[in-house]
Amino acid sequence: MPELPDVTAYLDALQSRIVGEPLRGMRIISAFVLRSVDPPVAELIGRTVRELRRLGKRLVFELEGERYIVIHLMVAGRLHWKAPGAKPPGRIGLAAFDFPRGALLFTEAGKKHRASIHLVRGAAALAAHDPGGLEPLEITGAEFRRVLTRENHTLKRALTDPHAFSGIGNAYSDEILHAARLSPLQLTAKLTDEEIERLYRATRTTLTLWIDRLRAETDGGKGFPERVTAFREAMAVHGRYRQPCPVCGSPVQRIRYADNEVNYCPTCQTGGRVLADRSLSRLLKEDWPRSLDELEARGL
Repeated sequence: MPELPDVTAYLDALQSRIVGEPLRGMRIISAFVLRSVDPPVAELIGRTVRELRRLGKRLVFELEGERYIVIHLMVAGRLHWKAPGAKPPGRIGLAAFDFPRGALLFTEAGKKHRASIHLVRGAAALAAHDPGGLEPLEITGAEFRRVLTRENHTLKRALTDPHAFSGIGNAYSDEILHAARLSPLQLTAKLTDEEIERLYRATRTTLTLWIDRLRAETDGGKGFPERVTAFREAMAVHGRYRQPCPVCGSPVQRIRYADNEVNYCPTCQTGGRVLADRSLSRLLKEDWPRSLDELEARGL
């Protein structure tokens, strides 16, 4: 799922392309993508885009008259900037937004149909789409601590809770926790003051690093981010199962659950301990390896 750095890259690229421009047309290709229609599509046509913003992992286009288009890419949704009037690809095309200088195409790979568009009237209605998480690059260390520790959860859950922190998901939480040298399963209530400060710094450093990297890929927004993905070669642990940790060389491990997985380095983050994968550890029971040495000895 595109997260804070990826959504920021999209907004950077769209800033010079659609802000100050009228929305000339909106083509809905797949009916399921449009989840609310107050105002109706026809009421938006001809209105000028006044501002772009990020709302959690959502992109918001503010049109004149307090009309908003809220785009949630979810896992497989992507945006593409093409020539005016370009047709969205048939199998994965969801919608197209037509502007004088080009067409913004909205696509979604896969069959789960999670991506969405909401048409919203007024600031109060827009606020209903805000999960309420604090912006991780705008808060103080004290604010970070307060939100992180107000409930006792694992660090992975706390960082990815949209009601706690805005825009952090599965991929960048893995990278943040690796940079902070903290276990994804460590409970927030058991963190020391030093660990909380380390996590705060790692959160800001990691997100800023990736915003800068993605901006560099598009020459500061002059190009368009066409390769948005949760798996990037330069990542330390996310999506790098069994590959060497760039810090210590130990093989990256993972915990699978539902449609997601947690990636971590045992040496850097868990004192050499291999965290239990729910499905595999349930199968192996007492034979589940507890350390990297045991893991390698059993060839897992």
